[in-house]
Amino acid sequence: MVDQPGAEKSKEYIRSMPSNWWMKKKSYSLFMLRELTCVFVGGYALFLLILVACAANGQEAFIAMLNNPVSIVLHVIALPMVIYHSITWINLTPKVLIIWRGEDRVSSTLIAAVHHAGWIVLSIVIFVIVRAIAGT
Repeated sequence: MVDQPGAEKSKEYIRSMPSNWWMKKKSYSLFMLRELTCVFVGGYALFLLILVACAANGQEAFIAMLNNPVSIVLHVIALPMVIYHSITWINLTPKVLIIWRGEDRVSSTLIAAVHHAGWIVLSIVIFVIVRAIAGT
């Protein structure tokens, strides 16, 4: 589109947004908390890569890394964040996974419950396998 002489361009209105907009409603705050938890999930993934590198240097380096106070603090902070992230992720599943049984839609509560049960079962299976490998 060619500008015509004398024609004024309209200016886009940009509404100002306070920096604490997400603190106004509980649902906004929970959303921002959920978004913040992904930082801890990513940070913990990096920590696991560092642990793998330490394990390649021998058992002593691996144990020393796990006994490091920074590692312990990271685990104490990361565990509840990862659990919250996982729970909210599973609770979102029924919004994207719509299952029909004939003409009836399967309850979103049932879909979420099955996913939570699967998460718990897999966690127990992994715990049993790790415990068997550790020999304790």
